[in-house]
Amino acid sequence: MIWGKISLITALYCFLISGLQAQDTPLKDTRDSTRKNTEKSYQSLLKKAKTSEGLFKIHQSETDYYFEIPLSLMEKDFLLVNKISAVPIAINEAGINKGMNTNNKVIRFSLNGKGSTVWVKTIVPQAEAPAHDAIAQSVKDNFIGSVIENFKVEAYNPDSSAVVVKVNKVFDGSEKSFNDVFTDIGLGTSPKTSLSGIEHIKSFPQNVVVRSLLSTSVTEGQNTIAVSVEVTTNLLLLPEKPMQPRFADNRIGFFTTPRWYFSDTQQKMEHRELITRWRLEPRTEERSQYLSGVLVEPARPIIFYIDPSTPSQWRPYIMAGINDWQKAFEAAGFKNAIQARLVTDTADFDGDDVRYSVVTYAASPKSNAMGPAVVDPRSGEILESDVIWWHNVMTSLQYWMRIQTGIIDTGARKNEFSVEQMGNAIRFVAAHEIGHTLGLKHNMGASAAFPVDSLRSRSFTARMGGTAPSIMDYARFNYIAQPEDQVTAITPSIGVYDRYAIAWGYRWLGDTTSAWQALKIQQQWIAAHAHDPLYHYGEQQSGQNIIDPRSQSEDLGDNAMKAGEYGLRNLRRLIPQISEWTTAPGETYYQAGKLYMAAIWQWNTYNDHVIANIGGYYLEHPVQGDGKKAYTPVPKNTQQQALNFLIKHLFTIPEWLFNAAILGNSFAVKDTPLGPFEYGPYDMKREQQYGLLYSLLNDERLLRMLEMESIYGKQAVFTVSDLLSACRKTVFTPTIMGRSLSLNERLTQQNYVDALIVSADKMMEKISKKALTPAATLNIQGHNQPGNLPQLCDLTPRAFGEKAEATSLRNIYVTAMTRTSGVAAAKRGELYAILQVLERNRDKGDTDTRNHYLDLILRIRQHLQLNQP
Repeated sequence: MIWGKISLITALYCFLISGLQAQDTPLKDTRDSTRKNTEKSYQSLLKKAKTSEGLFKIHQSETDYYFEIPLSLMEKDFLLVNKISAVPIAINEAGINKGMNTNNKVIRFSLNGKGSTVWVKTIVPQAEAPAHDAIAQSVKDNFIGSVIENFKVEAYNPDSSAVVVKVNKVFDGSEKSFNDVFTDIGLGTSPKTSLSGIEHIKSFPQNVVVRSLLSTSVTEGQNTIAVSVEVTTNLLLLPEKPMQPRFADNRIGFFTTPRWYFSDTQQKMEHRELITRWRLEPRTEERSQYLSGVLVEPARPIIFYIDPSTPSQWRPYIMAGINDWQKAFEAAGFKNAIQARLVTDTADFDGDDVRYSVVTYAASPKSNAMGPAVVDPRSGEILESDVIWWHNVMTSLQYWMRIQTGIIDTGARKNEFSVEQMGNAIRFVAAHEIGHTLGLKHNMGASAAFPVDSLRSRSFTARMGGTAPSIMDYARFNYIAQPEDQVTAITPSIGVYDRYAIAWGYRWLGDTTSAWQALKIQQQWIAAHAHDPLYHYGEQQSGQNIIDPRSQSEDLGDNAMKAGEYGLRNLRRLIPQISEWTTAPGETYYQAGKLYMAAIWQWNTYNDHVIANIGGYYLEHPVQGDGKKAYTPVPKNTQQQALNFLIKHLFTIPEWLFNAAILGNSFAVKDTPLGPFEYGPYDMKREQQYGLLYSLLNDERLLRMLEMESIYGKQAVFTVSDLLSACRKTVFTPTIMGRSLSLNERLTQQNYVDALIVSADKMMEKISKKALTPAATLNIQGHNQPGNLPQLCDLTPRAFGEKAEATSLRNIYVTAMTRTSGVAAAKRGELYAILQVLERNRDKGDTDTRNHYLDLILRIRQHLQLNQP
């Protein structure tokens, strides 16, 4: 019986095989027939066409465009790159500008079926296995490409070595398979095909470039806005042999692209991140010299072109910012590795060509800059990078320099700086952005390497190059130096960490050194500097949830309290001079109001830096043998110093800041889409203090304190009860004394109580389940797609920006079931203790004070659901 079944299966198998074999000849004949038929139509199809040579032949017949794709390029990897080339004002104001990369994907062309159709598949080249391993077939089967488009073969060329396909539909807005720009930039609309079309197509030796005008309309309320965007799509042939990859180490800040490794010998899949970097290699004839320590030029240097639309006075400074990285590449063994060039009439340059890296100058009110890169996701190789330079970056630089260094630098006191003054600031921003295009992330922990008092030293700052050992920090300008210090090196520059990071990622280790072997060597390099703070990498954190106080934006030095004291001394000197620095005879006080707003936010920033120390952890990425700890609570005495600073500068609102003479002429001013808003000083005090107090009492901060108490014990750490009892004593001492309260004292009590009530109410709200969003699926203007990893620099001063929630790169989870934690008990207990103080003193003080107490009593009782008195 069993034999009978086997025989039946065998017979069926033979039948199927014979059927397939029988079909083989007709299939071939059909394909040959198809080719013969289409050969006849090749000449007639393209009789009137204009043809250009390149990677593909491009044929244009009136408004129809055809690609002549060689069969030799079928199944080869191409990178499809979409960039913005021109935008209308409607989206310019939202920060969508020329040069921005909206979406990248790896694609392959495949000749399908009987040779009458070309399919386009999108590939995610993330998985790899040794070709000889059994699992290699499974990897191939489980990571196939997905078909996103098809083209009818219109003709074969005369020798049948290429097919001709009409490509209009993927570039003129009819289909979204190649380009879905309006979704990528967040509009969520489709192109109107009658108002969209191809402007031109160019073919180069390694890529094809298509420029399209795509139009849509967006309806908001009762208004419909027309939006037309010019988009450039590049089809870039990826290298046949990918660059030898390098594995990431989270102790060095490089952008990465993911890679999964499978093999027969594994007991689990190996997940690695590949760092993104340029392919810098010595010439073959100079490799022995390189390995012996001689500086050599790379076979292919990194070249950045300066957008011709860049104002001429800024070009030398942007070029200097690019060339400043040369000293970092010398640490990696290369000379002349990075170059800045102007676009001349004779330059071999085309701005549409993705092979050229450009510093693109965007005329826009946006005050930002960014350094996106086009990356080969198979290896992490950076193929091309751009810096998007928004014109209004200079506005931000001017406010920072006046507020942070105007007291020590007379050149930073005017509404308009000299070309040299602004140029030097532009140079530093350009160098920072170029760092991103080289693969480097922000290193927000770098500035903590310098002792605060060393930043007051003229010799130290000159020797170390400014404010931090890395230009990739947001260590803006030296607000610590005092007028008597005569410090002149007050601007960030490329430092010790930057040279170290470039050497770590770019030093060539030879053709035969695998990524696994290279990682062992690179780990030895890290170990050599493991305990030197100059080489420390501190990853960027969410501004709404700083865990490691060493890694903050816009902070300086190793002690936020000491740094803040120096900063406030200079700020107090600045306030009386605002009108003189900003307003000439006959002018309004608009600029004065704007600078005053920036000054208030600088005070906020100093307090914010200090708050991060309370409930903070020093975060490391320890490895076996380095003696480091992953989570170390900020020392108890440091947290107490932080609270003392806040008692002095936050709980007691500074009169010199909020009762300044400038208020006779102007309130603090912030520009908005509805026009300038003038903020009254009482409102500003209330808003600014409340926001900082709410941050101080943040649930996650207090939960981190409880975590450390559970590990180290109550006596060894700064506890939640330490914090709340000290706050209560500070805020309600005037009440305990029985005297009438000033307006500011009442304001502080209201803010403190309200911050407790609101945060406690939120803690008890019904918790809704939140789904985790995989990082690979995020698409912020397409920039988190594989192979396209920029870093948008927040160059908007806090005074003029909008707070936005950010995703922390280090996910430390302490918030499960918050309503059952000790934080809920602590906040309710604190409110009850305050209630007792208020009820004992409710009849003391003047009428305003007694009304204030009654209001707080009613609020607390309502929150605690106690019977009203």
